[in-house]
Amino acid sequence: MGDNPTLALEATPAGDPAAELDARFRRPLMTFFLRRVHHVAEAEDLTQEVFARALSSGELGSLQRPDSFLFTVATNLLRDRHRAHLRRSAVSADNANVPFEPLEDRGPERVLEGCESLKEVLSALDELSERTRDIFILFRLENMKQRDIGLAFGITVKAVEKHVLKAVTHLARRFGGRLP
Repeated sequence: MGDNPTLALEATPAGDPAAELDARFRRPLMTFFLRRVHHVAEAEDLTQEVFARALSSGELGSLQRPDSFLFTVATNLLRDRHRAHLRRSAVSADNANVPFEPLEDRGPERVLEGCESLKEVLSALDELSERTRDIFILFRLENMKQRDIGLAFGITVKAVEKHVLKAVTHLARRFGGRLP
């Protein structure tokens, strides 16, 4: 291994690529994920998913910078997780503000209307910078404290407040006081 950044999969005593990945990248990946998700079990699951995707790609042994590849996979995994959570949260928030309707009253038109509303909200949030969007989602949808968000992003509580205000102002302008 030494100074060569390539992943020498054959250099492991057992020749086990999974063991090599685990030995070299588990700690950096866990640190990366823990800074973002704050739950050990979830960070472990995400780390395992990175390893699984990397091993199944078939490209890992030929890469000059496997660390770059793995952290790109990790970043994409967080983005996918974030988008899925955003979709679930938006649906949950939408349902929390709507009086209970029996399933029989939810015809195809109502379902289509709900999907279109969700797309509008997600589209409006995508218009924000990634940092502002993430801070807004953590604060409003994840109910994370501004102090904790500030620590996670390395910014002050005042900066967190400004990001939240920017997002709320954007959504208010976009929807003109009406929910989609």
